[in-house]
Amino acid sequence: VRLMQSGGGSMQAGGRMMLSCVGSGANISACEMAWFFQEHQLIALISSDGTTTYGDSLKGRSTIALDKVKNTLYLQMNSLKTEDTGVYFCGAYCPWYVGWYWGQGSQVTVSS
Repeated sequence: VRLMQSGGGSMQAGGRMMLSCVGSGANISACEMAWFFQEHQLIALISSDGTTTYGDSLKGRSTIALDKVKNTLYLQMNSLKTEDTGVYFCGAYCPWYVGWYWGQGSQVTVSS
């Protein structure tokens, strides 16, 4: 599975931003798909059955979604804060592989 991220960049505090993660090589809806902040802090996860789980990072300010037709994972982030500045990664945990596939990371910079 290859994951290609897009989105990110610079934003004023209080703004909104969407990140995308396009999967290729496999149907990512068969995987547990997630967004992480700074590699290890879970933002949100969507299971293969569609169940969503949110972590502490951006809690209450983010929405994860999966477009099965486009094989694309999204993260909508709202009310951005300066402490949200960092690198965001999408990841896939698939039944045929022990370990995570990772996107290349997206830098998000939030200024006051």
